[in-house]
Amino acid sequence: MRLTVLGCAGSFPGPESPCSAYLVEAEGFRLLVDFGSGSLSTLQRYVGLHAPDAILLTHLHCDHMLDAVSYVVVRRYAPDGPYPPLPMYAPSGAPDRLAAAYGQEGSSVDDVYQFYGLQPGTFPIGPFTVTVDRMNHPVETYGVRLEHDGRVLCYSSDTAPCDSLLRLAQGADLFLCEASYLDGAENPPDLHLTGREAGEVATKAGAGRLLLTHLVAAWGSEAHTLESAAAAYTGPLEVVRAGACYDV
Repeated sequence: MRLTVLGCAGSFPGPESPCSAYLVEAEGFRLLVDFGSGSLSTLQRYVGLHAPDAILLTHLHCDHMLDAVSYVVVRRYAPDGPYPPLPMYAPSGAPDRLAAAYGQEGSSVDDVYQFYGLQPGTFPIGPFTVTVDRMNHPVETYGVRLEHDGRVLCYSSDTAPCDSLLRLAQGADLFLCEASYLDGAENPPDLHLTGREAGEVATKAGAGRLLLTHLVAAWGSEAHTLESAAAAYTGPLEVVRAGACYDV
């Protein structure tokens, strides 16, 4: 598998990155996991406007799905279009949420996306074996485990500590984990992880490599987050950047 980071800013686009969007490739198939604010730009820059073969939205907060609304125009009104419906795996309510955000009276996006509702379990998408489970976040949110050819990539999405994240991350070769909050701060409960908490999950899960994402540049400290994660996890560790690629 190959992971390309299209966006990694937490909560809103930062000065150097759009919001969450990650392209995972295997056997020529490209799965876009999340499609957050601003990431349509980096999709074009790093891989191509029509690269995705399927989309998986982990939840329906704007920083993880809003550019799927802009993508309606790309597929519906392209000079060589319209394009056939693209498979989209998403929480319940996604068709109405995307249509409402698109904003046209009585609109539907069923001509653009073929929706599949997520629920905890394991299923195929292209060459990937995908396992999702509910995370500890205020809205319906799924962490994701992708397996292919004996390799494992786990993505936390947005979550506070929970047992289901530990299960998904178990033995992952690459663990892409959010670290939105600073350790030692007065953080709201049941919303996000700190660097230390991300490192603790990676250690308990036996993850081979930890990539930190979803940092909020305007409010946080990358150095502090890295230091906190390194105190809890001794394996390879870094904060991701838009445009970065990783082989799993």
